[in-house]
Amino acid sequence: MSALIGVSPLLLLVAAGLSIMVIDAFAEDRTELALVTAASLFVAAAVAGVLMLGDDITTAPELVTRYLAVDRMGLFFDVVICAGAGLSTLIAGAYLREHGFERGEFYVLVIFTAFGAMVLARAVDLLSIFLGLETMSLGAYALVAYRRTSARAVEAAVKYFLLGSFAAAILLFGSALLYGATGHTDLLGIQQSVAAGAADPVLTIFALMMLVVGLAFKVGAVPFHMWVPDAYEGAATPVTTFMSVVVKAAAVAVLIRVLIGAFGDQSTMGLYTGWTPVIIILAVISMVYGNLAAIAQSSVKRMLAYSSIAHAGYILVGIAAASEVGTFAVSAVLYYMAAYTFSNVLAFGSLILMGSKGKEAVSYADLAGAGRRHPMAAFPFVIGVLSLLGLPPTAGFFGKYYVFSAAVQAGGPMVWIAVLGVLASVIGAYYYLKVIVYLFMKEPEEDAPIAVPMQSWYVVVALIVAGYYVMKLGIFPSQYLDWAVAAAAGVIG
Repeated sequence: MSALIGVSPLLLLVAAGLSIMVIDAFAEDRTELALVTAASLFVAAAVAGVLMLGDDITTAPELVTRYLAVDRMGLFFDVVICAGAGLSTLIAGAYLREHGFERGEFYVLVIFTAFGAMVLARAVDLLSIFLGLETMSLGAYALVAYRRTSARAVEAAVKYFLLGSFAAAILLFGSALLYGATGHTDLLGIQQSVAAGAADPVLTIFALMMLVVGLAFKVGAVPFHMWVPDAYEGAATPVTTFMSVVVKAAAVAVLIRVLIGAFGDQSTMGLYTGWTPVIIILAVISMVYGNLAAIAQSSVKRMLAYSSIAHAGYILVGIAAASEVGTFAVSAVLYYMAAYTFSNVLAFGSLILMGSKGKEAVSYADLAGAGRRHPMAAFPFVIGVLSLLGLPPTAGFFGKYYVFSAAVQAGGPMVWIAVLGVLASVIGAYYYLKVIVYLFMKEPEEDAPIAVPMQSWYVVVALIVAGYYVMKLGIFPSQYLDWAVAAAAGVIG
């Protein structure tokens, strides 16, 4: 069993998911399933963190390492995914009970969707990439439609499923072309085949384009973003929280492994490093479109969805810079993902906390004056959006600082991309600060229901933990950046 320690976080989630299925089937009282699920995810995150910070990364059997990486980057994303999923589960425990549709299958779906995300983040073979992607995606589709009495949720899930199926098909076809061009399905074999000049160049380029399309869909980058606003708005808010951190983190991880791990050696790959301009274009249009579209939204959830698209652009800036800067750019992206995870939990968790009995606070009108009536409920939201905006001393500030610094270090056109990213962030200040204005400076309309904060220690604990790490990553960033550098080194090296 010691040989499986490197993949023990995944095994823990499998055991937890199966156990929760049994508990749900036979137990009469299911009220604490949220706590059991969250505890399982936090234990898996703690185990992954201990392994990541250890002196040696335990190897796994060749049958495992053939398909899944056992390295610090995989463990880093295990921590991010499990922490984000665990916090989302805590706020879900209160939300589902408050709205009267708490069922055990929700927590099983969360566990196995997080498991799929972890597999995807560790995947080093085209087969494991597809299996991880589909395991995660099928769970995400079901979670979006979980509130099955809501026509909007069902519509969002159908749209997400249809578009996701097209994206998966494109990725699968690209994988088949890449196998035909190189004779390998593992990323290392593909890298060696391309570097040796043994791969068919035309097939390889078309295959890489298709892989980028499939993965850009999951990241939520423009023009593959169409599912994001509808899915984020239609899903229950805890599901939106879960998707915004878990799905995006896994997609970013596999994008790094494919682009940088398999196609990132400029000294030997020549024209195959042409993915950098493509990623730059996706980053630019995602930053600009995401921020501009967010301004026009009347729903705070929909605004945060378009904000998520803009953040996908910032992340892609770091990935594009990695072709020149290497380890620092990848570590900047990893740090950014950690900061983004805790910031999003704060923002969405506060929306849940400020909702009334059976009524979500999702529009600007719903939040009018809530900050003055319930300052302790609104304060976490303020911290979350300021971090997403990138104001010091929050984690979001250093996340953007490191990503844009990597772009500047890359030189050439990347300097102007960094400038554009800063300007796009300034645009984002409008809609982020607009929410704060409504919270503290607007009065609710006469016939508008006045929000009564949800009384649940689950949500309070989740917000305290998320707020703690948003501030700690912002005030003491160097330690976490060092961990991110160590995690990134294995992929680059």
